[in-house]
Formats: sequence, C-alpha cells, structure tokens
Amino acid sequence: MTTTTLDFDTIKTQEYLVNMGPQHPSTHGVLRLVLKLEGEIVHNVDPVVGYIHSGIEKMCESLTYPQIPHLTDRMDYLSAHMNNEAVALCVENALQIEVPDRVKVIRTIMDELQRLASHQLWWCVMGMDMGALTTFFYGLRDRELILDIFEETCGARLTLNYSTPGGVMFDIHPNFQKRVKDFVKYFRAKLPEYNQLLSGNVIFRERTIGIGYLSKEDAIAWGVTGPSGRASGFACDVRKHHPYSAYDRVSFNEILRTEGDTYARYQARVDEMAESLDIIEQLIDNIPQGDHQVKMKGVIKLPEGEYYQRVETARGELGVFIVSDGKKNPYRVKFRSPGFSNLAALNHMSKGAKIADLVAIMSTLDLVIPDIDR
Repeated sequence: MTTTTLDFDTIKTQEYLVNMGPQHPSTHGVLRLVLKLEGEIVHNVDPVVGYIHSGIEKMCESLTYPQIPHLTDRMDYLSAHMNNEAVALCVENALQIEVPDRVKVIRTIMDELQRLASHQLWWCVMGMDMGALTTFFYGLRDRELILDIFEETCGARLTLNYSTPGGVMFDIHPNFQKRVKDFVKYFRAKLPEYNQLLSGNVIFRERTIGIGYLSKEDAIAWGVTGPSGRASGFACDVRKHHPYSAYDRVSFNEILRTEGDTYARYQARVDEMAESLDIIEQLIDNIPQGDHQVKMKGVIKLPEGEYYQRVETARGELGVFIVSDGKKNPYRVKFRSPGFSNLAALNHMSKGAKIADLVAIMSTLDLVIPDIDR
C-alpha cells in the first residue's frame, strides 16, 4: 500500500464569485454584494444597489415644498429629523426667512436625540453582526427611551416629519424637558456599559483593530463623511464647519481619530454619543420662549435659482440641492446622501480581508439602504 503526500505549494487555487445578499442580515437591508473570493480572502467587492429604489428625487418634482419632508424621513429613517431639517433649512434660506430661536434650539436638541438613537441601534447591531447578541438588548433598551420622547412630542417614533419649512410642526410637550433631562442622566451612567461590554472585549478588538484601513487621503477622495471619515482624521463635521440651527451656540468636540481602521470607526461613534449628551445638556434648560413656527404663505414659491443646504446626519453629510423655476413645485431636487458615498469605499477597505472582516467593516460604515437607493 502506498501513501501520497500532498505538496500544498503546488495546489492551485481559483477565484470565484459569491453573492452576499440581497437578502443577507449583515447588509442591513436589500443590498447585494458580488464578492470575488480566493478561499476566505476578498479580492473585490462590487455593490449592486437599487433593489428598493423609490424615486424620491423624481417624486419631489410633483410635490410642494411643505410636502417634500414627508419623503425625506423615509430615506435614512434613522436620521429622519435631520433629513427633514435639511429641506426646511434649504427652503428657509431660499426665502431668506429667519426662524425663531426657540425653533433653532428645539431642532438641535431633536438632532442630537436622533443621533443618539441611531448610534445606539448601530452599536447593538454591530455587536450582533459579530456574534455578541447581548449588545442588541442593551442598545434597544436605551433607544426605547428616546423613541418614547419622540412619540410624545412628534406623534411618531421613527419617521418623525417634525421639522417643516418655517419651524416645527408642534411645540414641545410639557413633559419634554423633564424627560430629556432624565434620559441624559440615565444614559450618561449607562454609556460606560457599552465600553465594558464590547469596546474592551478581547475578541472584538482582535477582529477590528488594524482591519479595513482607510487613510485620510482616501476618505477625502471617496467622499467618506460622518464618523467613518473622522475616524481617518478627516475633519468634516458640518455642525462645526458650517453651523446651522443652534450649533453655533454650543461647545462640543469634533471626534477625530487617526487610526482609520474598523475599531477607530467604532470608537468614533461611541465617543460621539457622549458629545451629543453634552450638547443636549447645554440647551435643554435654555430653550427660548417664542413661537414654534413662522407664519408662512399658503403656497410657497421659491425665487428662481439654485439652492443647497448641508446637515450632519448620523451617517455623515446630507446635502439638499433644489433648482427652482419660481413655481410651487421644484424643477429639480437632488440629495447627496452620505450612505452612497460611504458605500463606494467598501471595496477599497475590504481588499485582502476575509469574509468575516468584511462584515465588521461594513458594520462600521453604518449603512441604511433606503438612504443609498432613494
């Protein structure tokens, strides 16, 4: 009987294509990735988008300006308030309308509550993507408190539709300030649990540190904004560099890291939650008196021209570009969504990584697919 010894140096490998999605839990939506693999090693990632394309930009052309926010909070539904606010600010700037200080402060508080709720959901889902199921219960536990506050004042928990051209749809609920202050006190004590449970976990760190590197130059070249870009040292926080609403009257740090890896993108969002708490604390006891809405005409018509407004959503810079021909409906509306630009860099970050690394890298981009497809 003879035995054969395999010479592993002479065994040939072959690249092959695998579809990840469009029904895959780690893509967090209907996103398809065509992976070119050699064993477990990723050679190329080709995103295929458009599975839930809703035609929002085209639909806006047949809507009036107060109606458009009803669609924008359904793009990035985890940044619904910021999306609505971007449209409202663009219309207000075009009409040269100055909203009351009360509106500016309320919008900013809502922005940061929305950012916290989004980051909490991202944190709990990222842990689950990597096998840490416990994080899902912790994150949702804390997020529910914010959604309860939203529901009481806005009448909704997810697609808020609260910011409208000229102000906010309703004044804040009488319980709003107390509930927000109670939440800030509660969550400031709970936030260290996030670090204790996941940030310092040995397995989690091994799977994220040094994985999915994105340099500052590449982040700028690919247009990666939000915490994903700032984790590479790209100072791109719209709240700091192009302040709007009440961001010019609060003090907060722009979270910048230089490592540019998966762990840095993770830590940037965790650190941003603490900054959001600081912003809310500075404003919640200083909400000015006044109206919550400027008296607007029944039919809003923007002067002929082109208008652009940017805001900082939970995923990065959202831009609203409106072309007006002077009628009650916009001639053209274009949204610069952060998720689309961030997704474009996924292939660059994932080459040479393993499939399991790809899941972690994608989690730190915090993709919301309707924001990409629009």
